[in-house]
Amino acid sequence: MDEYNRFVDWDKMDVTVQSQDAKELTCTEFQELKQLARQGYWAKNHSLRAKVYHKLISNIPCRTVTPDANVYRDIVVKIVGKRNSSSLPLPEFVDNSLVPTYCLNAEGIGAVRKIILCIANQFPDISFCPALPSVIALLLHYSKDEAECFEQVCRILACNNPSKRLIDQTFLAFESSCMTFGDLVNKYCQAAHKLMVAVSEDVLEVYSDWQRWLFGELPMVYIARVFDVFLVEGYKVLYRVALALLKFFHKVRAGQPMESDSIQQDIRAFVRDIAKSVSPERLLEKAFAIRLFSRKEIQLLQMANEKALQQKGITVKQKRYGSHYQQNVHLAVHAENFKSEIVSVKEMRDIWSWIPERFALCQPLLLFTTLEHGCSLSRFYSHSEGHEPTLLLIKTTAKEVCGAYLSTDWSERRRGGNKLSFFGTGECFVFRLQPEVERYEWVIIKHPELATAGSEPENHASPASSTLSSGSVPSDPSDRLSPFLSARHFNLPSKTASMFMAGSSECIIIGGGDGQALYLDADLNHGRTSHCNTFNNQPLCSESFQISVLEVWGFRD
Repeated sequence: MDEYNRFVDWDKMDVTVQSQDAKELTCTEFQELKQLARQGYWAKNHSLRAKVYHKLISNIPCRTVTPDANVYRDIVVKIVGKRNSSSLPLPEFVDNSLVPTYCLNAEGIGAVRKIILCIANQFPDISFCPALPSVIALLLHYSKDEAECFEQVCRILACNNPSKRLIDQTFLAFESSCMTFGDLVNKYCQAAHKLMVAVSEDVLEVYSDWQRWLFGELPMVYIARVFDVFLVEGYKVLYRVALALLKFFHKVRAGQPMESDSIQQDIRAFVRDIAKSVSPERLLEKAFAIRLFSRKEIQLLQMANEKALQQKGITVKQKRYGSHYQQNVHLAVHAENFKSEIVSVKEMRDIWSWIPERFALCQPLLLFTTLEHGCSLSRFYSHSEGHEPTLLLIKTTAKEVCGAYLSTDWSERRRGGNKLSFFGTGECFVFRLQPEVERYEWVIIKHPELATAGSEPENHASPASSTLSSGSVPSDPSDRLSPFLSARHFNLPSKTASMFMAGSSECIIIGGGDGQALYLDADLNHGRTSHCNTFNNQPLCSESFQISVLEVWGFRD
């Protein structure tokens, strides 16, 4: 162990890593490495973990010219000089991030800043990388000297495998990852998301902390276990663990008053003290129990969020005013420029918290209302077409309020000619606001009379739509992209579309999660719902209802 203890303060280190006998790691197959990493095979022996890290990082495909240990030895004296390493200024791209000390001794703590400055010298294209100090500090525990640590970090930064994303190095990549994390929370941690919406004026600001939870607040023994798997499986692991942290935070703190005036501070404190409530093994177990999108699907979602930011001109870090992020990153619906006959400003803000993050950058734009445009389905189509996505709001004569977020342009209905045509993506959802708020996930068309429509060549069922007839379910859904990604947005083939919306000259059908479905007649005066009794959710609204007001909202850049 002696060759890897130069920077370690063993009084702070977990004593179990000192007592375990050394093992060898001979496997090279990905699946076996993945299993061993998740099990913590090399977590109990400091020397073995150091050797495994070196092996895994050495196998990362990198740019042809990647700075190595010799480069560090050549430049460190010129860059650092005789300055006290503890007072060295950090480059702007680390964004005043925490510089964790973990279990480093005084020499190790000073080495972190020296390595950061040398990396800034060799990687002028890095513009935003708040995770870097934590990664360097962690790897120093398992490095023989500063030069070796420098080389390993450089290899991680210089990875040129497009399918193996490791560390964000631009604000665009970082901010889109925060939006992507928000999308994932919205899907997989709905209870926690509801809490964030209730106690925070800007949910995205809370989610922008997600990398800090991992690379800054997590104790050494936890982040090391996460890093074990991260080096094998890549970026997706970080999303998993951050989601698990949020789930545990909500579970442990549910019903308790906030400990500070800021939910951000409460989450940070919880993560710092996570050992009081959750073990590293339990955290990883929870993380890998989440049935997350595939790596390819997450990459596509990230691309969509990056594109939305670029279209808004948000590619560099914006200034912060007070404690809340600027409104051009995450829109709050303003009372002075919003008017609806169906929902209040607060209710619209609640809806806005449910939509995909890339569209939360936009402002609501009223496209159609029966009060102004009349109860005509053709006018509904003419005013709604050309807009994607749209928001449908309905108020019944019984004062019920429900609606739907519709991911796809209504013009897609024309693909079926005069027949009822199914389209849309799994980002669609239906919801109820009155008498009680309820959001229904996993949109599914339930229309027995039209079950055969799913077998038509131009229509394709969602892999998740298990309640459709067997004839409409693809025999091998493994090659499908996630129904939560917009096929139109990525110019993907039509087979990625799903049966969540339907429209003709006679009616509109909108599928709903948990067995909910909404049917509107051509005169837009009457509607009905269906509800599957196998779920405990309350129905969307009355089984048969009369429409008082119907509105369609678009999203304005």
